[in-house]
Amino acid sequence: MSGWKEEDPRIHGIRNRIRVVPNFPKPGIMFQDITTLLLDPKAFKNAVDLFVERYKGKNISVVAGIEARGFIFGPPIALAIGAKFVPLRKPRKLPGEVISEEYVLEYGTDCLQMHIGAVEPGERALVVDDLIATGGTLGAAMKLLERVGAEVIECACVIELPDLKGRERLKGKPLFTLLESH
Repeated sequence: MSGWKEEDPRIHGIRNRIRVVPNFPKPGIMFQDITTLLLDPKAFKNAVDLFVERYKGKNISVVAGIEARGFIFGPPIALAIGAKFVPLRKPRKLPGEVISEEYVLEYGTDCLQMHIGAVEPGERALVVDDLIATGGTLGAAMKLLERVGAEVIECACVIELPDLKGRERLKGKPLFTLLESH
């Protein structure tokens, strides 16, 4: 489900602050750059507020942010809804004992890790990232949380690239995005 609402002027303002960079990081990619959104305090706050409005009062105890841009949106959402923030990181970035989940990319594999004990069985979790493309990273994040007994309430992203069919790859798992880009 996309959060796009024609009548909500905040969505338009957020969309206008996201820069598209052609051929980055490689030819043929139209990179959705949220750093320009972060330069506009009002638009950035509006993005966070839209998520907070959706998740406040849903008894979410964990906001899990995916490295690296999920670290930008996750903490303010967690603070506003009274949840803890748990970083999901690439290998060898977290000290101490971790649990890992590998996932397949277009060319090869990658891995997300989380501290053991950061999330308890029965906790209600929200997964946050800036963008969903093919859905591999979000899928791995959900599997990681479910493996420790958490209930993933939803995944939340600022941008969805529907042409890459990430939503379909999540196989019906809950996904909320603020806007779509093609």
